[in-house]
Amino acid sequence: MLKYCEMNLDRASNFRKDNTWLETKKNNNSKWLVMFDDKNLFCNDKNEPIFLSFDELLSLNMDSLENAIFLGLEGEVSYFALDLTNSNEQLLNNANQMGEFYDIRQCGPNIENQVASILILARALCHWHRTHKFCGRCGSVNTLVEAGHSRTCTNLDCSHQTFPRTDPAVIMLVEKTFPDGIERCLLGRQSSWPQGVYSTLAGFVDPGETLEKAVQREVLEEAGIEVKNVEYIASQPWPFPSSIMLGFISTAVSSTIEVDQDELEQAKWFTRAELKTFSNWGDEDEGLKLPRKDSISRFLIDYWIETSK
Repeated sequence: MLKYCEMNLDRASNFRKDNTWLETKKNNNSKWLVMFDDKNLFCNDKNEPIFLSFDELLSLNMDSLENAIFLGLEGEVSYFALDLTNSNEQLLNNANQMGEFYDIRQCGPNIENQVASILILARALCHWHRTHKFCGRCGSVNTLVEAGHSRTCTNLDCSHQTFPRTDPAVIMLVEKTFPDGIERCLLGRQSSWPQGVYSTLAGFVDPGETLEKAVQREVLEEAGIEVKNVEYIASQPWPFPSSIMLGFISTAVSSTIEVDQDELEQAKWFTRAELKTFSNWGDEDEGLKLPRKDSISRFLIDYWIETSK
């Protein structure tokens, strides 16, 4: 299964609005994820995320738990997240004595999938709260409500309620059978990526646009390639910071690449045999590399390699 796609907690949406129920869940048999600047707290070896008990959380000398975010239930265990980004220095020092804060993308491939899925839920919600402190309608302060799954404007003449956002983005592997009878797929690279890395093309869905049309538009804009037969394959939450990636495979009508330099540094056609010689993102060799193992782009490439016609 795709990484970050096994968030199996019961979100308890029918109960989390009840503050009495929520307080009981905080105090009894709870596990806490603390965040700092979009990073999760890990053991120093990066291989194990740290879930604090309620008593361990209190040992950090927390001033308040009013900004605690309820993540969900696993049986009788309640999971919560708390963002320490704007906390006092002593509290952060106490947390750093327990472990170290890392971007989950540094550690995700090594973590069991269900756990990693909980970590990115915590990351997504903490990021959303930190970047939506003010009402988008009147500019007044927003306050956390519904156990962290909504924010409400404190201006009583407005009282606008907002919810965590997820931006849809399409990501697509483009395939074509060439005159030599060999199938190839289209991959591109951005100049900001590590040297040699190639990946599938991707882009955000425009307002009023279907997913299929977004695939066709993005491939044409980025690589000058026309595509048809857009087929949905899989999706992946990608809260870096707030997207869901919708994965497709499509068939190219044309083959001449015309790269938009504002979008890509380069794009090329590759055979399955060539892709099997690639190393991985993060490897130190100077050759060509496949994208991150925890990404849907890598999933689509592996899927295509394994489904030879």
